[in-house]
Amino acid sequence: MWMDSLWTLAASFAVLAVVFAPLERLFPARAEQAVFRPRWLVDLCFFAGQYLVFAAVTLWLLRGVSAWAGEHALLPLRAAARRLPFWLHAALSVALGDLLVYWFHRACHRYDFLWRFHAVHHSAEHLDWLAAHREHPFDGIATQLCLNLPGILLGLPFEAMGAVIVIRGFWAVFIHSNIRLPLGPLRYVLGAPEVHHWHHLRSERTVHNFANLAPWADLLFGTYHCPEGPETYPLGLPEPWPKGYLAQLVRPFIPEERWARLAGASATAPRRRGEEIAPARGPGRGASGTLPAPAGK
Repeated sequence: MWMDSLWTLAASFAVLAVVFAPLERLFPARAEQAVFRPRWLVDLCFFAGQYLVFAAVTLWLLRGVSAWAGEHALLPLRAAARRLPFWLHAALSVALGDLLVYWFHRACHRYDFLWRFHAVHHSAEHLDWLAAHREHPFDGIATQLCLNLPGILLGLPFEAMGAVIVIRGFWAVFIHSNIRLPLGPLRYVLGAPEVHHWHHLRSERTVHNFANLAPWADLLFGTYHCPEGPETYPLGLPEPWPKGYLAQLVRPFIPEERWARLAGASATAPRRRGEEIAPARGPGRGASGTLPAPAGK
């Protein structure tokens, strides 16, 4: 079992590196960023942890929820959904999942308890295909549950859900990558790196671009923000945050005062609200046997 997981880890790393590393060199969003930039080993640990441990936990949880829904969910609703054409059944499941993730993501930026875990993802000060995997397992598992719950309740076949997870997971890596490619109108439907990078602006809880893989939801709810121009703004958290892999996994469980004493630093809560950047109200206005995948936040 472990050997299979190691082979999957190695194969997935090779595929992603072969696809994204050249694109990041040919079409960089930040040309000055090195391949082996600071903290790349930390993100490699997140990558390995996700593939070796937490993806299996996520899959186990989704299968459990699916089994429960098969016995206790609204069976007439499932029956009605299965009478739809497959493409409409799948599209409806994906769209509802996108909306659920959008509001969960907004909640992560609003409520202190959720922000503690989500802050791990925002601690990355350099974005690329490897940094896409930096997320706390609780945050990633909860996001995958939100993303797939509508499909489960509507009875979308598990195999189809697996395919959707892989495809959207691959795109989630893309929107975090150090790439700038003109996608035209597609960026409003599928998301694009230049859109999601703004969500990682160094600010105390950004208030824009929560949909990630479905910017149409940001357009719908007035949180879309993608000014034109080069990407020179800083990324990461404005507050002190642990740098190591294990420290970041443990940090959300430790009260702020206790952590400050352990770190020997003043108690500066990453969840306190400060100056926020108001979202633009329209495009361009304003100064997932499946492979595990990042949740896309």
